[in-house]
Amino acid sequence: MDYIIITIFGYLIGSIPNGLIIGKRLYDVDLRQFGSKNIGATNAFRTLGLWPAFWVFLTDAAKGIIAVYLSDMIVGTPIALLLGGIASIAGHNWSIFLNFTGGRGVATGLGVIAVLVPKVTILIFLIWAIIVYATRYVSLASIVAAALVPIFMFMMGERIEFLYFGIIAALFVVVRHKPNIERLLKGQELKIKLGTMVTENKKEK
Repeated sequence: MDYIIITIFGYLIGSIPNGLIIGKRLYDVDLRQFGSKNIGATNAFRTLGLWPAFWVFLTDAAKGIIAVYLSDMIVGTPIALLLGGIASIAGHNWSIFLNFTGGRGVATGLGVIAVLVPKVTILIFLIWAIIVYATRYVSLASIVAAALVPIFMFMMGERIEFLYFGIIAALFVVVRHKPNIERLLKGQELKIKLGTMVTENKKEK
């Protein structure tokens, strides 16, 4: 029963659409109407700017962190931590509050692994940052970083349960980035550009 409770809690926490809330409440902007139509930090950066994107990223990562800590408090087993973490990513990707649509799960997943395997998280974040700096493709950086998570977990001898989580989380990220992968292959993927979409849209009007 406890495992069911933490799964439900994790999913509901993950389902909170922080990007939508921050965009609409603080900036009167619905991120679903701009750019990639995604409610994550990358689209917030393109549409609104650095600080809104920072808060979207931070609050999305916090969902994964909170879900794992709650699972630890309620049950405390490695499997419980994984269930809570996976449920939070699933909630972010397929939010009950957004008719089962959502983000890509990168920030929330990073929050989960930050609790489970902090050493791996540091390496993954550095690789992600280098790829973004070199290519300006956040989607490419996210896909590569996600794929490396289980590899680094294995190389560092992390417990097998966490390795399973890394594989599942990586699959979540890759599946959610399918449209981005198609655009990357066609050379049509958007590079990051600091929040100009709202102002440009207003000028057109």
